[in-house]
Amino acid sequence: MKDEKKIKVGFVSLGCSKNLVDTEVMLAKLVAAGYEITPEDIEADVIIVNTCAFIESAKDEAIENILDVAWLKEHRTLRAIIVTGCLAERYREQIFKELPEVDAVLGVGSYHHIAEAVESVLAGKKYSSFEDKNTSPLGGERIVTTPEYTAYLKVAEGCDNRCTYCAIPLIRGRFRSRPIEELVAEAKELEALGVKELNLIAQDTTRYGLDLYGEYRLTALIRAICEATSIPWIRILYCYPDKITDELVEEIGTNDRVVKYIDLPIQHISDRILSAMNRHGDASMIRSVVEKLRREIPDICIRTTVIVGFPGETDADFDELCEYISEAKFDRLGAFPYSREEDTPAYDLEDQVDEQVKQDRYDILMREQLHIAEQKNEALIGKRITVLCEAYDSAAEIYYGRSAHDAPDIDTKVYFKNALGKKRIAPGTFVEVDIEEAIDYDLVGRAAV
Repeated sequence: MKDEKKIKVGFVSLGCSKNLVDTEVMLAKLVAAGYEITPEDIEADVIIVNTCAFIESAKDEAIENILDVAWLKEHRTLRAIIVTGCLAERYREQIFKELPEVDAVLGVGSYHHIAEAVESVLAGKKYSSFEDKNTSPLGGERIVTTPEYTAYLKVAEGCDNRCTYCAIPLIRGRFRSRPIEELVAEAKELEALGVKELNLIAQDTTRYGLDLYGEYRLTALIRAICEATSIPWIRILYCYPDKITDELVEEIGTNDRVVKYIDLPIQHISDRILSAMNRHGDASMIRSVVEKLRREIPDICIRTTVIVGFPGETDADFDELCEYISEAKFDRLGAFPYSREEDTPAYDLEDQVDEQVKQDRYDILMREQLHIAEQKNEALIGKRITVLCEAYDSAAEIYYGRSAHDAPDIDTKVYFKNALGKKRIAPGTFVEVDIEEAIDYDLVGRAAV
């Protein structure tokens, strides 16, 4: 390892926050093995592309990034390319054949072999490892790459829901929770690094604990983290409507350190489409859960996700979805045109929807959501809200950050000016901001004096 200590390794991390945590674990393993991490891809001897393959656009993005990195191999000092993550797991047989520029491929059960992969490719040998994703180690030391005030805590891996459109169980394996003690220890380490916002994530966060303890234990986990740390903001992402328990609703509503925010993907509201998607629960259940959350936690922010153009979705089904979106007025909403994924049950369904129809339905839905967002933001003008400052935009001469109702990377921003003569606001500082203006999805205001 004497000479290899000078080897520089670069990373490209694609896809979701869960994938980012995997990247952070691999970074720690490489540093422990004596490699130097570089943010400059032009300096790297080896570049690792940690990929997503959830939908077609994610696969395209992964391949584009691999080809971009391959240019460095031909024209700069890059010696090897390693592909990890979902694309590697899903297309393990094809990658070497279709992308000969790639030197190593690691599946999602083989992240702990990343240092061996680097050592192998530097020796000029191809390398691949695909250990059982259902028994591979979970968690591990991380080098946190998010800003020091915010971090993700991955509480589980895999998924057991088997939605007919989704390849995640195929790629990531069965649902596996990490023990509460292990997660609490990691939360304490993150707090010691300066984390003020802890985002709990999994493919299905609300299922947490069922496999280990025989019952849902997300509420118990939250309480344990609150007892062991003083982290002021704890956020819950990736919750399923059918697993929102009374206990969880009460915890969100009464625990001052759990932000009044929930990420609750409903995917559709037509019973016919929900059944074809193999979603657990029907429209009545979804409506009931949303109503309960709003009733029990009046200031809650509900984010949801929907799919348009699922096979067999008729104009009537789509109209029903639009009507519910208009009625429910979700605070945050993301929509996706259905992506036909091989090896999923929905791939072979009849009545596949035309691509242009999908796009048109997406556009209609997002126009309606913009209208809802504008109304909700205008109602905040004149109000004072707490904002976690993220940075200062020197070009626009304005600070920006997020409220408790905005998750990192996916939600809106709050832009604000500081009072004249006041001390510069450091990233990670909580600031009281008086809202003066709403622009589309974003808010603009001024730090309270």
